[in-house]
Amino acid sequence: MRKADQVSVEGPEDYFTGRATITGNFSRDEPSRVSGAIVTFEPGARTAWHTHPLGQTLIVTDGVGWTQVEGEERVEFYEGDIMLCPKDKPHWHGATPDSSMTHIAIQEVQDGTPVHWMHHVTDEEYYGTGSDD
Repeated sequence: MRKADQVSVEGPEDYFTGRATITGNFSRDEPSRVSGAIVTFEPGARTAWHTHPLGQTLIVTDGVGWTQVEGEERVEFYEGDIMLCPKDKPHWHGATPDSSMTHIAIQEVQDGTPVHWMHHVTDEEYYGTGSDD
């Protein structure tokens, strides 16, 4: 996929808060189950809570981001980091309030889908200001 031929789309409002751009979305032909894309988050943008049936690998190529697995502390990550999102565990990821962030997302398809989307991350969850903190 040549860079000039890759399509960029806005991250759907149902699955993202803030502006995120998805570029080069791909999936391999069976029997492979691999799919992926390059996702850029503007400051403050993030995914909704979601799970991956076989996990997900994020290779951070630019900026600073946050991620959180349900029931765990929020983690900050940086350009050059590789994040291993666990299978079947609700989590979210995105940019910090002050920095954009770009990652390459790689995951596998199981039963026709690489992801199960859930509800949006609240501002309290994002900023870590909820009553559980």
